[in-house]
Amino acid sequence: MHGKICPQCCGEQREVTLDCPSDCPYLLQAREHATAHNAKAQNDQPGERDREALFPEVEITQQFLYEREHLILGLSFALAKSARADRSLADRPLMDRDLIAALSSLAKSYQTLVNSSLIYEPPTANLGLQNIIRDIAREVETMVREFREAEQQHIGHTRLRDSEVLKALVFLLRLGLGRTSGRPKSRAFVDFLFAQFPEKHSAIATPEEAGSRIVIP
Repeated sequence: MHGKICPQCCGEQREVTLDCPSDCPYLLQAREHATAHNAKAQNDQPGERDREALFPEVEITQQFLYEREHLILGLSFALAKSARADRSLADRPLMDRDLIAALSSLAKSYQTLVNSSLIYEPPTANLGLQNIIRDIAREVETMVREFREAEQQHIGHTRLRDSEVLKALVFLLRLGLGRTSGRPKSRAFVDFLFAQFPEKHSAIATPEEAGSRIVIP
């Protein structure tokens, strides 16, 4: 807050009513604690709602992560790009809950497509959230299309299957749920994506800037 705040208000209102700066040391410490707590919770028996949110029927192997690393990185970049998009006409910046809702909606659509070959868009009661989800989905679908076009150009045909896109989306959904604090204004997942894909202000990096622009897979 760039000012004084009592520990109780910081703990209770952090990312709830307060838009905390991403570099706040207390926020970073809380995120480390939340990440460790989420990792422990994933080892415990999940509840019915958690099982449904994580698409338990979708199995993601280490081999898949290795073979489709570029797809996952491409989708991650699309999410980061959506989060960085100009939202001057919106009432708030993009939050973790927006990315997670978009990933969940896209995963449900691809799951229906894989199982029944039908294109299905899950309904959303909140019109504002629906528009946000559509914007994110448009960016993701553009990346998938470009990925397939690149495959066509380099190997003469497209190998990417809808089932693989589903797995990649579910992997990122699980990653997002593990990273976010779950609070309304949480941007831990967003900041994680930004760290993987630093914004380039110039096409040429100076020696001092080069280290901060490395993309971490």
